[in-house]
Amino acid sequence: MAAPGLRITRALARRFDGRSETSLDPDLRAFVSDLVRPYGLPLREDLLREGAGHSYRELAADLLHEALAEDEPVDLLILAFDTPDVRPGAPSSLALSRSCPGTPLAFAVCDQGTASAFTALRLAADYHRTGACRRAVVVLAEQTALHYRPPEPVRMPQRHAAVVLVCEEIGAPGMTIRQISGVADPEKELRLQSEELGADAAVVLDPGLDGAAAPAAQPFTGPWAELADQLPAWRARGRPALVAGHDRRLGVLSTLTLP
Repeated sequence: MAAPGLRITRALARRFDGRSETSLDPDLRAFVSDLVRPYGLPLREDLLREGAGHSYRELAADLLHEALAEDEPVDLLILAFDTPDVRPGAPSSLALSRSCPGTPLAFAVCDQGTASAFTALRLAADYHRTGACRRAVVVLAEQTALHYRPPEPVRMPQRHAAVVLVCEEIGAPGMTIRQISGVADPEKELRLQSEELGADAAVVLDPGLDGAAAPAAQPFTGPWAELADQLPAWRARGRPALVAGHDRRLGVLSTLTLP
């Protein structure tokens, strides 16, 4: 008999306008200044003056309340992001854990580009296998303001966005996450994995892969928002799905298979 697995049972996505009042906190300028000074990177004084950016805690808290009932305690919460939070010195993952029923272990995954989302799901599945987790929540977030000029161009989102993925134990094999470094031909590897699922499989690609339909306007959350939109229909039809991303800076191909 197959061991119980972890499955994405609910997914919610939302985009936001406006800003967080935290973006006007003078401590933000001091923190970013200290962060970039050793690298000689200039601050974006225009963004700091106007108060651009949003807090991940504020973006995701209402989504968590919407996704989870009070009688659904969470054992694990992982916040994953690529663009830094507008409150980089504050543990937003811990703050978000207080918006969940129960007392979940909470931490963040970052500095892995678009691979961060897949890493968070992989860690949730690994933690489930220890027997200490029957319900996990992965929060994906991006906000539009980078308060310094990076040494090379980076893709920034056009709008603030958050996605909440509720993962629960089922009495069957659950989701499978693969992360492979140094893939010479990521499109070929992806074709092989999609063929394993069959011709009817739904495929969602991030903007780092050829043929991606996910909007480059939301480079981190875009594919996951598409998953949130389509997952109920795919489940109703019994259609398997593959979500894939390739972070070219790290050379990591990540895939999520949903049976």
